[in-house]
Amino acid sequence: MSTTVHEEFSKYGKEFTDSGLRSFASLSKGAQAIAVEASEYSKKNLQAGSAAFEKLIAAKSFEEAVSIQTDYAKQSYETFVSGATRFGDLYLELAREAYKPFEGLVAKAG
Repeated sequence: MSTTVHEEFSKYGKEFTDSGLRSFASLSKGAQAIAVEASEYSKKNLQAGSAAFEKLIAAKSFEEAVSIQTDYAKQSYETFVSGATRFGDLYLELAREAYKPFEGLVAKAG
């Protein structure tokens, strides 16, 4: 009987290790996607800020400068909200993918 318990314990240990490795692979892939998204987000923000600055320098009146700044602030806010939503989705997907390998083990334990 102890051989059976040992075999079962060994089997679950192997499954848990395999699940952990698959989960780690998912985490690595998700982290890479988040890093790429963060890089693109930063690049777009830098470009938008530079373009707005150039427009401000070329403004011919105070009203035009205020309009440029207002447009830039609105665009920045919209970009931020869009980016925050995208990052939230990426982190949610990362969590789901990292948990998937453990679903079977959790179901067996319950």
